[in-house]
Amino acid sequence: MEHSKISLTSSEIAAIWTAYMNDSMAVCVLSHMIKYMEDEDLKGPVQTSLSMAKKHVEELKQYFQKENLATPVGFTEDDVDLDAPQLSTDTFGLTYVTQMARVGMVAYSGYVSTSVRADIRNHFIEGLRETSLLYDEAIQVALEKGILGRAPYIETTKEIDFIDNKSYLSGLGIFKQKRPLNAVEISHLYLNSMTNSVGVKLCIAFAQTTNNPEVRDYMLKGKEIAKKHLKKFAETLLDGDIETPHLPDYAIMNSTTPTFSDKLLMFQMSLLSAAGIGNYSTAASASQRSDLVLSYEKLSMEIALFAKKGLDIMIKNNWLEQPPGTLDRNKISKKSTNQPSN
Repeated sequence: MEHSKISLTSSEIAAIWTAYMNDSMAVCVLSHMIKYMEDEDLKGPVQTSLSMAKKHVEELKQYFQKENLATPVGFTEDDVDLDAPQLSTDTFGLTYVTQMARVGMVAYSGYVSTSVRADIRNHFIEGLRETSLLYDEAIQVALEKGILGRAPYIETTKEIDFIDNKSYLSGLGIFKQKRPLNAVEISHLYLNSMTNSVGVKLCIAFAQTTNNPEVRDYMLKGKEIAKKHLKKFAETLLDGDIETPHLPDYAIMNSTTPTFSDKLLMFQMSLLSAAGIGNYSTAASASQRSDLVLSYEKLSMEIALFAKKGLDIMIKNNWLEQPPGTLDRNKISKKSTNQPSN
C-alpha cells in the first residue's frame, strides 16, 4: 500500500512538527557558530550537525506538503544575524553539539517508538542513526583534543553483592549516615552537571545579546538556577569523597550585538528546560538513595516553574507557535447553530 494512502497519526504529526521546529532552530544557531570556528578538527562535528539539520528541514517540509498539512514557521534566516560578532569559543561549539546530540538521541528514540507508517518510521530511524554517529564523532574529537569532560573514576568492590537491608535506600535524617554513592547515581550527577554547565553559558550569551529587558532578566534567572543546581551536584559528590566533574574549558565572548531573535532564545531555553526535567526524572528513578530522589524532585519543580515563566513570556509576545491540534467540535457546533436556516 502506498504511504500517501495511509493518513498520519497524531503521534506522527507531532513528531514531524517537533523535529521541524528543533532542526530549523539548529540551522540558525549552527550557521552563526560555524562561521567563526577556526579549529578544523572542532569544526568538523559542527559542520556535520549543520548539514544534518538542513537536510532534515527539507525532508520534513516534503512530508507537510504531501500530507496537505501547514508547514510550521519554525525558524528562518530572519531569526539569526550571520554578521553579528563571534559569540562563543570553538570549544563551546563542540560542547554545544555534543549536548544537543544527547538531547537528539532521546528525542529520536521517542519519535521512532511513536511512529507506525514505514516512511515516517524509517526517517526517524535514520535520524537516530545519524545523531548517534554525530555524537560519536564529537566525543572522539574531544578525546583527541584532550577537552572531553569525563565522569569521575571510582574504586569498586570486586565481588557481586545484593541489597539485604532497607537502610541502603535511606539518605534522609540528620543522625543517619548516608551510604556511599553507587556508580549509577554518580553517572547521573555528572551528566546533570554537564548539562547545567552548558545552560549557564547559553544564559550568559543570551542575556548579553538581547535588547528585551524581560528576556534578559529571564536568562539571568536561568543562569542562577543552573549555577545553583551545579553547586548542589558538586556538593553531593564531594560529600561522598568523589571528585567533581572535569568540565570543558570554554567561554562566551563579550559581544552584546543581538545575534538571534528573542523568539529563538526563548525556544532554545524551553528545549533545554524540557530536556533538564527529563534528565532529572530519569536520575530520580535510577537513584536508590532517598535524599537524591527528593533533591531531583525539588530541582525538577524549580525548572518546571522556570519553564512556565518562559512560556508566559513567549505567549505574551506571540512567539509560541501552536502545534497541530484537533478541530474544536464545540466551536464548530456553535457556529453552525448561528447560521440562518433556509
